Amino acid sequence: MKGFMEFIRERGVVGLAVGFILGGAVSKVVASLVNDIINPVLGLILGATDLSNMYFSVGSAYIMFGNFVSVIIDFLVIALVVYFGVHGLGLNKLDKKK
Repeated sequence: MKGFMEFIRERGVVGLAVGFILGGAVSKVVASLVNDIINPVLGLILGATDLSNMYFSVGSAYIMFGNFVSVIIDFLVIALVVYFGVHGLGLNKLDKKK
């Protein structure tokens, strides 16, 4: 058992597992936050009622950037939650420094 624990500490498996668990656990909350609160506010600022339908046209092509912006905001919020969650719980100290 001691060898297994050393392997986990040396390889940073704990941090990776925590990242996956927190990322999966907060994804619905973050999606709701972005879709129900952040996007409408951005839509008001940018002059659109639905951010996911925002686009600009280049010739006959439509570049749909609204959904992409929503996904980027999702990613940034999840990354912040994981970062502060790991540091707040002190899990960043579990990995053994080489």
